[in-house]
Amino acid sequence: MSSESTLRTVGEHIELDVGDDIASSPRYNEDIAPTRAEQRTWNKWNVAALWVGMAICVPTYTLGGVLTAYFGLSVTEALWTILIANVVVLIPLTLNAYPGTKYGIPCPVVLRASFGIIGSNVPALIRAVVACGWFGVQTLFGGIAIHLLLSALIPAWANLGGTGEVLGFFIFWVANITVVIRGSESIKHLESLAAPLLLIVAVGLIVWALPKVSISEVLATPANRPEGAPLIGYFMAGLTAMVGFWATLSLNIPDFSRFAESQRAQIAGQIIGLPLTMLLFSGLGVLLTAASMDLVGETISDPVNLVGRIDSTPWVVLSMLMIILATISTNTAANIVSPTNSFQNIAPRHISEARGVLITGVIGILLMSWELLQKLGWLDTNVSLESLYSNWLIGYSSLLGPIAGIMVVDYFLIKRQSYDLIALYKDNAAYPAWNRAGMIAFLVPVALTIVAITTGRLSWFYTYGWFTGSILGGLIYYFVARGERSAT
Repeated sequence: MSSESTLRTVGEHIELDVGDDIASSPRYNEDIAPTRAEQRTWNKWNVAALWVGMAICVPTYTLGGVLTAYFGLSVTEALWTILIANVVVLIPLTLNAYPGTKYGIPCPVVLRASFGIIGSNVPALIRAVVACGWFGVQTLFGGIAIHLLLSALIPAWANLGGTGEVLGFFIFWVANITVVIRGSESIKHLESLAAPLLLIVAVGLIVWALPKVSISEVLATPANRPEGAPLIGYFMAGLTAMVGFWATLSLNIPDFSRFAESQRAQIAGQIIGLPLTMLLFSGLGVLLTAASMDLVGETISDPVNLVGRIDSTPWVVLSMLMIILATISTNTAANIVSPTNSFQNIAPRHISEARGVLITGVIGILLMSWELLQKLGWLDTNVSLESLYSNWLIGYSSLLGPIAGIMVVDYFLIKRQSYDLIALYKDNAAYPAWNRAGMIAFLVPVALTIVAITTGRLSWFYTYGWFTGSILGGLIYYFVARGERSAT
């Protein structure tokens, strides 16, 4: 005799007792099942540590340089832009974390409510592709750090050059995959260990650089935009790109908030951990890049190579170990968990968490193959990583914005913070295979973005993509979904 799934309330959480009806469903496996009360152990400091661990990474370090070089902002304007962007992105982060915390469900399952049981794969896979790309970028930086670490310990390793960096890439790849396959508690412990150590290293780098640079002179560095050009256009383009930096996490934050002990914990942890960490570490990047000429004799905007130039083997070894730890803590949380859940969502009965992790890792290798081949001397290209991810940030944020807007509107205004949790794991009429409202609300902003890119018209819609996309997507979803409810 088959058993039916039931729900019960545990404090502010909804818990699912799985029966045969869900256990046999093609939309269910244990890895994307709702977390149970005993699994929801992350307090505000664990959530804050997660963000410190993710925010202290090589791309964050280079953000100030990206904004000054590619977006025409002065150093001071760039730092203000980074702070404001991370305050702005806190809004969708905390709001989209709510269903994860209440129901214990990961991002792809949350998306089933607004895009449909099958349709959820569209936004989930869009999120997954950019995560795989960032996984490749971060693994590249981690591989360079491993190469420099081994070069300091084994002088003969340094002679390998680019080949050593490629070998480092794959050593780092294995380390990342291993952490995630061990599960959420492994990630929590890694982030809790990494956060204080990374903050200590950041302070140490500031102490190392301060005697060589004037902070007031660095902050006074002028913008490289045309003289007299109004600030607002450059600021908004830079702001959109910086919001785009964490726009990915504003979608899949339920992947982590499902382990939070309360809504208060996820909100407080994100406020404590994100904005100031991003400001301070990107500011450190600006400071050290400015000081690099005096420190090592040339301007270097990459902290891995900058630290690798220190003429002290013990300090190089210690610094590289910290950079490796920083990059693993970012990569595992920000770039592997989300695509792993997204790939499982396609076919939960056939793709386990371990298989999802391996798919993510393989795609990450493929997306970085051009850079790996270049390091081996088998390919010649002028494409720089900085230009790649500065352009990628704007382009992808314009795709992710509508998804964030739709998720917020669906949960708070349409569903009124109430999901049919059992129905989210079944093929049934409660949630259709494809939610027409979600697909329309997503495709209209995407179509406008394509028009802007291909014709040059509506260029402002693309330039401010995350804002225009999230607002328009949310509005369209609200009116279409309300209209469908009224019709039934």
